[in-house]
Amino acid sequence: MTPDSMLLNAIHSPADLKKISREQLPALADELRQFILNSVSQTGGHLSSNLGTVELSIGLHYVFDTPHDRIVWDVGHQSYPHKILTGRRERMNTLRQLDGISGFPRRSESEYDAFGTGHSSTSISAAMGMSRAFQTKGEKQVAVAVIGDSAMTGGMAFEAMNNAGVYEDLPLIVVLNDNDMSISPAVGALNRHLARLLSGNIYSATKKGIDSVLSIAPPLREFAKRLEDHAKGMVSPSTIFEEFGFTYFGPINGHDLDALIPMLQNVRRLALEGSGPQFLHVVTRKGQGYELAETDPVLYHGPSTFNPNEGVKKSTAPTKKTFTQVFGEWLCDMAHADPLLIGITPAMREGSGLVEFEKNFPDRYYDVGIAEQHAVTFAAGMACEGMKPVVAIYSTFLQRAYDQLIHDVAIQDLPVLFALDRAGLVGADGATHAGAYDIPFLRCIPNMLVITPADEAECRDLLTTAFHQPHPSAVRYPRGAGVGSEPSKELRTLPLGKGELRRQSNESAGARVAILAFGTLLYPALEVAKQIDATVANMRFVKPLDVELLKSLAQNHDYFVSIEDGSIQGGAGSACLEALAALGINKPFLQLGLPDQFIEHGDYKLLMNQCGLDSAGITKAIKQRFPFIFTAISGVDTIAVGK
Repeated sequence: MTPDSMLLNAIHSPADLKKISREQLPALADELRQFILNSVSQTGGHLSSNLGTVELSIGLHYVFDTPHDRIVWDVGHQSYPHKILTGRRERMNTLRQLDGISGFPRRSESEYDAFGTGHSSTSISAAMGMSRAFQTKGEKQVAVAVIGDSAMTGGMAFEAMNNAGVYEDLPLIVVLNDNDMSISPAVGALNRHLARLLSGNIYSATKKGIDSVLSIAPPLREFAKRLEDHAKGMVSPSTIFEEFGFTYFGPINGHDLDALIPMLQNVRRLALEGSGPQFLHVVTRKGQGYELAETDPVLYHGPSTFNPNEGVKKSTAPTKKTFTQVFGEWLCDMAHADPLLIGITPAMREGSGLVEFEKNFPDRYYDVGIAEQHAVTFAAGMACEGMKPVVAIYSTFLQRAYDQLIHDVAIQDLPVLFALDRAGLVGADGATHAGAYDIPFLRCIPNMLVITPADEAECRDLLTTAFHQPHPSAVRYPRGAGVGSEPSKELRTLPLGKGELRRQSNESAGARVAILAFGTLLYPALEVAKQIDATVANMRFVKPLDVELLKSLAQNHDYFVSIEDGSIQGGAGSACLEALAALGINKPFLQLGLPDQFIEHGDYKLLMNQCGLDSAGITKAIKQRFPFIFTAISGVDTIAVGK
């Protein structure tokens, strides 16, 4: 906190904010923006988006009666100013850390967090549900959905708007936070004037503004051309939203509090008076007020700690390749080898490692926007025509396209490869982004291949293996780097459905433990195996499972342990148990994986420790499950370890 942050220091709730005069709000905005910059530079987190919503956050809490009025922040990347203004300023130093505050809105964290978010395009649906609940209960409240231009590409947002327009008196306000467009000074001046007018029928816009709004959902551009009011549709963005049943205002400068606050007051009044759903188009700039973030908002989207005076500096220390980088390099190499390869991403080019692919193969690269359902079915259509699509998608976001995965890809047995980044726990992003469920929800689908590489080198080989299969497949890998194994320069394949023995136990009969490791947990499993002299199998494939390897291990091992960084229920360990049962083999079996609870944000290693999935936790669990075998194993501590 800077010494001159006197206004911000006095704000512990929106009630305190309302005590500040209108004339003081720009100074407060400056203080808040500086606080965010200083805070995020020390903890890491989302920066650009939050610098861009400072004035909007102030305006919303200044005008609306929160928490009585509800504000739903779509995705939630931009909710830091909101958190600071609602009593969490002093806890910002714990942001995204274990037992600290979340990087997203959470209902359990504050009464001002009306809806938990993390995935995109949900805000309008949630806010509409709240609005209808208000009406059903006879309460006079307003629900506000704050949604970004990228989140508006999600079909769910338009499904909600289509439904909302049915209710002519719905107390719903949608604020479009458009941070990919700039307003000329003339338009800004016009909007400042119109914002002071009380009439809800006056619209301000420019052709540039219309193009920006309609480019959010390109099909709507053509739709707008076909509207009865053709001329207005080409002059004002209002027409398209009016067709959905909304009253449109904007675009206005989201950094101009003198324009923003009167407009917010106006739309709130209209919503409370029963004038139906309102749509306010607000233009902001990512990184506003911090030149480095304004220049490169992508770099400052989610930086780790940095010096604000110097900006983000690339480390000169040698680093291991991440799994994402390994995938990106493999994709380019495979594209050179096979002209039928197509790369598809639902708006995650940087995060999924497709930057170089787009540069080298622009005609074979498709960013479909935040539209996971469309991405999967689009890939299916490509596959029907002989192309070989690779869908690069986070594990947590594939959940959004589960129907398409089953209905459009798997039933037709189409060769679509899903590269699942961020599998397992994701550390600071918490439960909303955890890739904990992909193994259970994928392995139950007929025709589906599910593959779990143990390290970077194996990841490249298994991507190649999956790509050559005439079936849908998923290769799952975690965020960040693994053990640092160097991938081959070649495009090698591994035998389909075959694991490998990485360590053989020398223990006598009656005390032999076989550890079945899936994915990167192979390496802590090997550490444990040295301590207890266990056999370790790198299973590689969840589906098709290496049943022959299981059968052979069962012949000369007494106890089994499965280890995976996913949900235990229905996971890889369950697949092994099912296979053993089908063989008529009954062996003592311990399943280790993520517990049946949502894992919150925190340092990845700490979280894995808490889940008992580091080497110490694995050893402890084996000792607790099979304590009687350790008396026969020389050199192993036999003291019982409690939870």
